[in-house]
Amino acid sequence: MSPSPADKLSELRIGDEQRGSRPVALITAILGALVVAGGVVAAVFLLGAGVEMPEVAIARVRSVSMSVGSTVLNASGYVTARRQATVSSKMAGQITEILIEEGMEVTEGQVLARLDASNLTRSLELAEAQSAGAEKAVLEAEAQLAEARLRQERIRRLVEQGVAGQADLDAVDGEVATLEARIERQRADIVTSDRSADVIRQQIEDTVIRAPFDGVITAKNAQTGEMMSPIAGGAGFTRTGVGTIVDMDSREIEVDVNEAYINRVSPGQPVEAVLDSYEDWRIPARVIAIIPTADRDRATVRVRIAFEELDSRILPDMGVRVSFRATEIEETEAPEGLLVPAAAVFEDTGRDLVYLVRDGRVQRRAVRLGDVAGEDFHVLSGLVEGDRVVVDPPEGLGDGTEVVEAGSAR
Repeated sequence: MSPSPADKLSELRIGDEQRGSRPVALITAILGALVVAGGVVAAVFLLGAGVEMPEVAIARVRSVSMSVGSTVLNASGYVTARRQATVSSKMAGQITEILIEEGMEVTEGQVLARLDASNLTRSLELAEAQSAGAEKAVLEAEAQLAEARLRQERIRRLVEQGVAGQADLDAVDGEVATLEARIERQRADIVTSDRSADVIRQQIEDTVIRAPFDGVITAKNAQTGEMMSPIAGGAGFTRTGVGTIVDMDSREIEVDVNEAYINRVSPGQPVEAVLDSYEDWRIPARVIAIIPTADRDRATVRVRIAFEELDSRILPDMGVRVSFRATEIEETEAPEGLLVPAAAVFEDTGRDLVYLVRDGRVQRRAVRLGDVAGEDFHVLSGLVEGDRVVVDPPEGLGDGTEVVEAGSAR
């Protein structure tokens, strides 16, 4: 029997076991897709937020001409006085007078101090008295000699007449010779006394301490009443100098140059000096001499530099920085070159490298460097004019890193 229409309708009815199974699966699939998509979006967002492009300073490689006046070497040193002395006495004694103060200008021969000379004065008086006594003794002996010669002449005539004997003449001849010898000795004694007096006078003069040359007193080291000696005493209470005098006309600069760069320095070479106390004051100078010996401990050579013109602001022992300039050459002969900042160069595996900036990314580039020029290096190969390099590259910078120039908008 064929099914009735009612039975066919009942077959199309959805049972309880089937109701709701398809919507649940659909919802589950949709939710899963949303979770995956959200994860992808979150990952992209988080990765994008975590990448921070480093900000770097960039400089350009520039072309220069090594013309007259370009710096070939920098160094530092001190102002020194070529002529200075700690003034002392030639002998030991007590200081009775000090006539100096710091900052005082003195001239050659000016009295700086005096020592006690009372004992020497007494010795001089004794020597002068002995000399005067020797002169009087000579006068006495000369009078005796004159009398003896008169007697000698009388006895000679008597001998010729046969009245006196030869013995009488010999006796008076001996007396005359003795007196002559005594006078010679006494005259020598006078000379000795005079020389002794001269020695004592010089010793008295040595108690007066004088300036050996024109200059300025920079230190006062003794006071009235103290003992002074040219040789230091073991007790430590004896002064060895009354003060220090400096010839301000002998001021110059002394610097120590690394022996690896001494070939860039020559006598007469122009120099620009800057005192640490006056940063904006450029002082013209020139090389006097290169001391012909090296310090093996520091591997340096000392160079003496003269100021072209002295100034009262330049004081001994001041710190000074100097720039050695290129020697005078014709402008047409000045070689062209490229300069790169020294702060852009770093070393790796024995090679000199820079970070070259191209299209916002850095590239490691090997370079060959020449001489130092102030704060730059001369570039022999590896770069061209206009190349942009990273100055003071930060840690972590690598080949291909994307960077942004300091101060530019991101």
